[in-house]
Amino acid sequence: MQTTFKIEYHTEWGESLTLMLGGRRYPMDWNDGGIWSVTVKDCRREDLKEYGYVVMRDGLIWRTEWSSHRCPRLSTLVEDKWIDCPIPGCPFPRAHQAPIFDQPGFRGAGTAIPVFSLRSEDDFGIGDFKDLHALIDWAAATGQCILQLLPVTDTTRKGEWKDSYPYSPVSAFALHPIFMNLQALGIKEGVKFKKLQQELNSLPEIDWPRVFEAKMGYIRKAFLRRGAKDMQSAAYRKFEAENAEWLPEYAEFCARRDKLEPEYYCWMQYHLDKQLYAEARYARSKGVSLKGDLPIGVSGDSAEAYWHPQLFNLDATAGAPPDYFSRDGQYWGFPTYNWEEMAKDDYAWWKSRLKKMSRYFDAFRIDHILGFFRIWEIPGGEHTGTAGYFNPGLPYSAAEIYNLQLPIDGLFHEDPRHPGMYQPLITPASQNLPQWQQERFGALYNDFFYHRHDEFWRRNAEKKLPELLSATGMLACGEDLGMVPDCVPVVMDHEKILSLKMRGMDQKGEWNYLSVCSTSSHDMETLRMQCQNDPEPWEVRNMLCEFLFSPSMLAIFPLQDWLALDKGLRRPERNEERINNPADPNHKWRFRMHLNLSQLKDASALNAEIYGLLKDCGRFR
Repeated sequence: MQTTFKIEYHTEWGESLTLMLGGRRYPMDWNDGGIWSVTVKDCRREDLKEYGYVVMRDGLIWRTEWSSHRCPRLSTLVEDKWIDCPIPGCPFPRAHQAPIFDQPGFRGAGTAIPVFSLRSEDDFGIGDFKDLHALIDWAAATGQCILQLLPVTDTTRKGEWKDSYPYSPVSAFALHPIFMNLQALGIKEGVKFKKLQQELNSLPEIDWPRVFEAKMGYIRKAFLRRGAKDMQSAAYRKFEAENAEWLPEYAEFCARRDKLEPEYYCWMQYHLDKQLYAEARYARSKGVSLKGDLPIGVSGDSAEAYWHPQLFNLDATAGAPPDYFSRDGQYWGFPTYNWEEMAKDDYAWWKSRLKKMSRYFDAFRIDHILGFFRIWEIPGGEHTGTAGYFNPGLPYSAAEIYNLQLPIDGLFHEDPRHPGMYQPLITPASQNLPQWQQERFGALYNDFFYHRHDEFWRRNAEKKLPELLSATGMLACGEDLGMVPDCVPVVMDHEKILSLKMRGMDQKGEWNYLSVCSTSSHDMETLRMQCQNDPEPWEVRNMLCEFLFSPSMLAIFPLQDWLALDKGLRRPERNEERINNPADPNHKWRFRMHLNLSQLKDASALNAEIYGLLKDCGRFR
């Protein structure tokens, strides 16, 4: 049916309106009285379930509505009113699916812990999705409102230690089968099962290869026993239909890799979704939100790269320049995105990825938000961050460098995306130059890395972020540490993306409300490790209070830092508390809680202290 959409909106000079419908943009025409209109041919009933309008300025989305429109039936004419935020004092431009985030002045607290690190008696050598139930109970009982996890997407290749790295997924959508709770599949806890379970659970750390092999053996047996029956159910058919965009490709990809039937992988994803979604619903019922982690990259040997290679730059990998975490920078090993190709369908792949996350998570951490502005790209064959360059970048011509009377060798390298053009080396050999050349190159270097790209990268991010953030109602938090250009906080503030404030990091300016503060992260030393001497509980309390009394909207601490409040519960050896060392590309992700979740729930003294702290600091929920 041909449908005309009309809405009244009084724009400022240079602004226009666009209808966002069915994953497409429809620029609108201005009419007298501030009425904007557009006619859509072949409008579908399905498209009217969720659509909206945006204000465009200079070719970019400038303003979005608070929530989507929904039209109950097809019609030749749809007349709408702009939806503004109905909550006085709310700082956000879009509604969140967890309404508590939109309460003016809301301040909450929570805990960061990977799923794999959880420990309970029902586990099989690693934390699983069912363990979240007890963690949610503990968070709710102590007044916390959020639990932050590391990525839970599938990283399976051969079941080896490399698969333990959670930031190199083989699918941006599929959940990791290692987090499957075996008992929920109806697996009987016989003598052999209990013996191996006890052996794996008694280990102080995760033995990833052994755990993976054992769990996959039991999951395979469960599929052969009950898979056919499960796949005939209405619930299973609904799951398949709702995930048709990615599930068949992922299943075929895994089937070719393992020489098994595709149905096996669909069935596993059905049960993983069922288990995680049950815990997400339970968390929401208890007033606790799960916060997910969105890896900036997807592996070059992923299902997406296999089926959609045009979406990636497979001739290079992403990384990070030398920074606080690593003197030689970081080599992440996954390809960068072909954003020009992704823009052709208005970033449909990204929107689908975020919608999938929002089924489980009410908030998400954007890993390395700088990747939406630019990425530190490392050419094929190189394996350190020192060999990288900006993509996109604004390189110099040989003539420009010559006019500055600077040599190219030792100071610049060719930009692979712009042959014959040059970017400064991140670690140049400038120490032997004459003083005047050092000063001239130093000025160029400073301008290139901190000023030259500001407007260019701002527009680059603003092409993507407003569309992606409008795809779901999750609260967005950006990991904005490291070499951050001035345009990043400007865009994050405009889009109301929470910034990250981390203890010990050199960050400019005062902490503001739209931020998440934390004592440490999975990539850093814990609070106890950061101190010269192992701090006493009262010293830990004082350090935590610095964050809890801050203006930040959220204060999220690693579980290790909460446990540091109690000498009897903290890990005896503080140097065993760190989860990851980002400078080590071969790091094994095997950290596990040294006590189980039932002990945590029964830790009355610790829990009373956390309860009191959150009450005193105005963060109790």
